[in-house]
Amino acid sequence: MNIEQVNDEKKGSFKAIEDGKTAGEMTYVWAGPGKIIIDHTEVNPDFSGKGVGKKLVLEAIKYARDNKVKILPLCPFAKSVFDKNPDLQDVLF
Repeated sequence: MNIEQVNDEKKGSFKAIEDGKTAGEMTYVWAGPGKIIIDHTEVNPDFSGKGVGKKLVLEAIKYARDNKVKILPLCPFAKSVFDKNPDLQDVLF
């Protein structure tokens, strides 16, 4: 599974691609310099149960750590990933 990021000045997304199909997508908006808000995560039903959503959240965390960005997970799924994994708290704002 390949995860691609699209990013512009105001918003962006992480998209999971497998065998040419979109497995899932997580969107975010910029909340000022160095801060993003994850607002939606959606997984294609064909890929349900394969951990696609979590992979997307973990990719956003890797991006945040690499670029000194903080995250606010407003999306209930993304928030649940943070709540279940105390080792991810360092990127929250």
